[in-house]
Amino acid sequence: MARVKRGATARKRHKKVLNRAKGFRGALHRLFRQARPAVFRAMVYQYRDRKNKKRDFRRLWISRINAALRLQGVTYSKFINHCKQKDVTINRKSLAQLAVTKPEIFDDIVSFVK
Repeated sequence: MARVKRGATARKRHKKVLNRAKGFRGALHRLFRQARPAVFRAMVYQYRDRKNKKRDFRRLWISRINAALRLQGVTYSKFINHCKQKDVTINRKSLAQLAVTKPEIFDDIVSFVK
């Protein structure tokens, strides 16, 4: 049976990990044994934070809507409840955008829902 040399395969595998580790500090972007767990950890954080990003933005939109509503003497929870009762289906992202950029239109929506 012929002898198999595996240098090219290992180099390709190492290169793939080290390319993903670009920008890491110290030995983490140079040495394979240090880079491998760092890249794995980074990929775990990346996956987790793609989910958390959605959660964070929803919290931001709710805070902005609530702040704009408090100026009119309405709480967020009551406003959302009235929206559901009146079948107003504007999402929170759009409501927050209106509250920040076009407060007069937001006021019209609030007065309609009240």
